[in-house]
This record gives sequence, C-alpha cells and structure tokens, in this order.
Amino acid sequence: MPALSDARAGRAAFRHPAFVIFEVARFLIVAAVEMQAVAVGWQVYEITKRPLDLGYVGLAQFLPAILLFPISGHASDRYPRRHVLSTCYGGYAVCFGLLLALSYRKPHSVALIYVVLVLIGVVRSFNGTASRSILPQLVSEKDFPNAVAWNATIFQAATILGPSFGGILYAAARGPSVVYVIAALIAIGATISSFRIHPQFQGRARQVTSPSSMTLKGVFAGLHFIWSHKLILGAISLDLFAVLLGGAVALLPVYAREILRTGPWGLGLLRTAPGVGAALMALLLAHRPLRGRSGLTLLWAVAGFGVFTIIFGLSRSLTISLIALVLLGASDMVSVIIRATLTQLATPDEMRGRVTAVDMIFIGTSNEFGQFESGVTAQWFGTVPAVVLGGIGTLAVIALWAWMFPELRRAGPLHEISVSRLDDAPPRAMDASSSLS
Repeated sequence: MPALSDARAGRAAFRHPAFVIFEVARFLIVAAVEMQAVAVGWQVYEITKRPLDLGYVGLAQFLPAILLFPISGHASDRYPRRHVLSTCYGGYAVCFGLLLALSYRKPHSVALIYVVLVLIGVVRSFNGTASRSILPQLVSEKDFPNAVAWNATIFQAATILGPSFGGILYAAARGPSVVYVIAALIAIGATISSFRIHPQFQGRARQVTSPSSMTLKGVFAGLHFIWSHKLILGAISLDLFAVLLGGAVALLPVYAREILRTGPWGLGLLRTAPGVGAALMALLLAHRPLRGRSGLTLLWAVAGFGVFTIIFGLSRSLTISLIALVLLGASDMVSVIIRATLTQLATPDEMRGRVTAVDMIFIGTSNEFGQFESGVTAQWFGTVPAVVLGGIGTLAVIALWAWMFPELRRAGPLHEISVSRLDDAPPRAMDASSSLS
C-alpha cells in the first residue's frame, strides 16, 4: 500500500481537471514552437551561412519581451489569464502562417523572417507571463510542487518531439513549408483546447498594488518585489547570467552542418537531446521531490550546466555531443524546478503576473539574448571557442553568486516556502533564517 500511495502522490496534480487541460494545450503549443524553431534556424543559416544571423534570430524574439514586460505582466494580473493564453495561442498560429507565406516566396534575404520573429517575440512575452502565473490557480498549494515537476516534464516532452518531428519534416520535404503548416495546425488545436481551462484556486491574496489601473508604480511592482527579496533575486539572476553565457543551443545549426557533418535530421536530434535529459530529470523529481538544501542544489545544478556545455563545445562526435546535451538538459531542469517553485509559491497571486514578467526578463528572454551573444562571439572567435568560453563563464558566475547571495547558499527545503511566510517576514530580506527555517 505505501508504494500505491507514493504513486498516487506522484500524480497528485492530475486530480485537477483544469491542470490536465492546460497541459494538453501547453504541450501542443510548445511542440509547434519548437518545430518552427528548427525550421527557422536551418532556413536562416541556409540563406546566409553566417552564425551571427542565428544570433539575430534570438535577438528578434528577445527585444519585444524586454520592451513589453511591464505591459504583459500587468495584462496577466488584470485580465483572466486563460483569455490571455487563448489570444496568444491564436497569435502563434497567425505567425506560423506568415512564415509559411514567406517560405513559398523562397526568400534570398532574411529581413522579413526577422519581422515575423519579432511578432513571435511579442506573443511570447504575453504568453510566458500568463502561462506561468496561471499554474498556481489550477492546483492546490499542497499539490503545486508536483504540478511544477509535471509541468516541466510535459514541456520537455514537447521539446523532444517538436524538434525531432520538425527536423524530419524539413528533411523529407526539402524545405520549411510543411513544418510551418503542421505547426500552424497544432497551434490552432492548442487555441481550441485553451477555451476549456477554468482556474479553481486563486491563492491567498495580499494587497500590494492593485492591477486595476495601469500606473507606473503598479506595472513595476514586480521588479520592486524581486529586488526586495534577495533569495528570489539571487536564484533568477543566477540563471540569467548562466544561460546568457552558456547559450550553445543557438549554434546547433553550425555544429550540425560544419562540425558534426550531419543534416536537418541531426539538427533535430541535437535540439531534442537537452529536452530528453530535462524530461527524465523532471519525471524523476515528480516522484522523488527535492527535500534537502535547495540553494546548494541550485548552485551545483548550474555548475553541471556549465561543465556539460564545455564538453559539448569540445566534442567532434555526434554521440558524445548528444550525451553532453542530455546531461546539460538534466542539470538545467533541476535549477528550473527550484526557481519555478520558489518564485511562484513566494509571490502573492495578485502579483504573480508582474513578478513573472520580470522573471521572464531574467530567465525566459536570457535564452534568446544568450543566442545573440553566442552568435556574436562565434563570429568573433569561432564557434568552438564561443561555446567553451561560455561554459567557463558560467562556472565563474556560480562562484561569484555563492559569495554575493549567502541567502541563496543557505536556502532550505522548497516545501517550506509559501506566501504566508512572506506575509510574516519583512519585505526587505527574505533570507534563509527568517523564511526557510
């Protein structure tokens, strides 16, 4: 009976119907976005043959999130988050349709592709805040850590299937058009599924700033909240610089074509590998949640991310490269689950949209800006030195953050973090002794 009880506890989040429907829609949209990413990356590099242009792919999607984060966070706190999600999923379908239209023209310039990528960046800005801030409304607080782990597992499953399917379709069709068609149809399916999401848990409210009117103080309340709580600031800023320096994924088309000597199918496998490692780790953590010192675990996980980035950068074997990327993804998933649980449980519901918007700047958009940084450094120093130096830089950041944020180094178990503990703690310093003891 204990084994049966443990199995049920491992699937606790699925007792909530809204969570199940949300995950179906999210799986579909993430798979569609990943398929599109493979097609765009290969198409852009095929047109220009310049690693720098792959960096611009990330930059085109990064800038809208930077410019729009106060508005996107405010929208997720002011309007029903499920409506924001439905609108974003429909927006993705439109963008994929535009990429399809461009592919039929067989462009010799990537300018119009970048325009569509900027539009995708706008959609992602609103989708990211709504998708992450709605999750605590779909399950009880007790089941939230389990929901975070399964949310990550399903996300990674989509990142496994999406790139693989996209790469195979691109190779079979000898072009991106079929990929964009399928991605658009999947996005439409996600939009339809999202109409049935009905949040049931609003969480414990604590009035900080009302989102009913769009004042300067209101839209930047999330930034103030994170700055005032050093544990949260340390956790998400660590990821910002680690991913910024270790953004090897942006250069996968170069590795696939020039270094590992493979084709679009190989690029699909390379993009899939981090997702495989991340999904396996998330599945493990769904059944065996982290119970020890979360801060030290986070630091060691990011260190693993840096080490495996270096190994991938030096590899000339497709097999070794895939193994390194799998382990890189597993390391990253540990840090993702720690940060997501910490940030969401330690934030009042009426502020989650705005806090998540800032979090997206630190984390979500660091992926895209990291792609730009990787493209620039690859153009300057070469592809392999850019990746290896990025991994070394990640290790240096960990040492610096362990010294700068002792709250992070001393942080205790995740299950002790909650909004109620923040209510009892002074807003200036949620350190390990006051909120995690």
